[in-house]
Amino acid sequence: MWTILEHRQADKELSSGRVPAEILKRYEKWKDIAMLSGPQGLRAIKGFHDEALSGDWKGFRSSRLNEQWRVIYSVEAAVMIVQVVCVTPHDYRKR
Repeated sequence: MWTILEHRQADKELSSGRVPAEILKRYEKWKDIAMLSGPQGLRAIKGFHDEALSGDWKGFRSSRLNEQWRVIYSVEAAVMIVQVVCVTPHDYRKR
């Protein structure tokens, strides 16, 4: 069982009202899968298009919630933690 931690920024974005209800439902499903089977489970589901990022986001991963919205996260395998950094409408500029 993996632990899902949400960064303060991600929590703020999710509760701001800007994120559509459909995306919130998909994010909850994403969290369920990540909690049960970790990054391997996310990679196994082709709809998420889970991939490693490069450039400023090197060391992070991205999963699709739909064509526009992404979950950006990092993994700490030694302690089985998935750290959600942000849920964003496909804007990978680091803030």
